[in-house]
Amino acid sequence: MPKIKIPRKSTFIDMTAMCDVAFLLLSFFILTTKFKPSEAVTVTPPSSVSSKAAPEKDVVLVTIDNKGKVFLSFSEEDKKAEVLQKVGEAKGLQFSPAEIKTFQKAPFVGLPFSQLRFFLQQTPEAMASMKMPGIPAQDTINNELTDWIGAALTVYQGKKMNLLVKGDMDAKYPAFKGVLVAFKKNEQFKFQMVTNTESIPEGTDLWKNNNAGNKVE
Repeated sequence: MPKIKIPRKSTFIDMTAMCDVAFLLLSFFILTTKFKPSEAVTVTPPSSVSSKAAPEKDVVLVTIDNKGKVFLSFSEEDKKAEVLQKVGEAKGLQFSPAEIKTFQKAPFVGLPFSQLRFFLQQTPEAMASMKMPGIPAQDTINNELTDWIGAALTVYQGKKMNLLVKGDMDAKYPAFKGVLVAFKKNEQFKFQMVTNTESIPEGTDLWKNNNAGNKVE
């Protein structure tokens, strides 16, 4: 009796549902992704062997460029608006809701108080092309960074504020000293330095201590 051959049929898999899920996931990640905010200026910080990652939330970052200009940025937009209002109260400046919103969107501040309102009234395109002179911080009598740090501490009262300093390796000491004066006047004696990570030089005491537990006797 001859064998009955079963006709072969190609396998068909409906991929429609899988494509829908893939595009839904892609849309979700695109809409929920928080892009890294623009840096105040491009600086080249010194290197260190520390591997501790810098915090990303509740950050108040002071940046010093290679010319000694001081800039200030915040990681939280809502806190940034509160800081501006506190500074305005201390300096007798009143900001409109539109100016506060503009300040929230600005990646950093690097202007004296006398130019702040003019800056907040500019269009985003004009703001992006402006060259900021930096926050006055080297004059011990008129160190405006002191007011900014004081306002930030008031806003973060009862909460942890991560105070970071990112300085260019070519920045001169007077600029860094002005930042320290502002911290000292606000009784802030602890802060974190942002550096480039490098490997521990082989043969140093630190290298020997880190590798002591990896030796096989």
